[in-house]
Amino acid sequence: MTVVSVSMPESLLERIDEFAEEHGYTGRSEIIREASRNLLGEFEDKRLEGRELMGIVTVLFDYDTTAVEEKMMHLRHEHEGLVASNFHSHVGEHRCMELFVLEGTLEEISTFVGKIRATKDTLNIDYSVVPVDEFGTFTDME
Repeated sequence: MTVVSVSMPESLLERIDEFAEEHGYTGRSEIIREASRNLLGEFEDKRLEGRELMGIVTVLFDYDTTAVEEKMMHLRHEHEGLVASNFHSHVGEHRCMELFVLEGTLEEISTFVGKIRATKDTLNIDYSVVPVDEFGTFTDME
């Protein structure tokens, strides 16, 4: 196997080490390999390809990190055909939460989430994707 060097905050490394010990992993490399496979496979769900989807993305970041807020605004405008709605809220004294409602294809949503994940200084990113056609139309429910 190829050896790769990765930079990360000490606090994340400590969490990885604790996780490895608590869950019986042989070490950091095993966790990083599994996390990488999971991340790369996230949007490879064949059931979602070619369908219209709705996505919800939440981003948590420090209030003082204006670069993140600026990046979120830039992404919202760059993907205005995908972003159906956007909500910004303050969480506690030092955090902000950005929520995006997306309507589009798997590829479009995947690209958008990837750009958010690539944004430096985000604290947490969470998302879900639901096929819109799964719910049928109003006349189907009568």
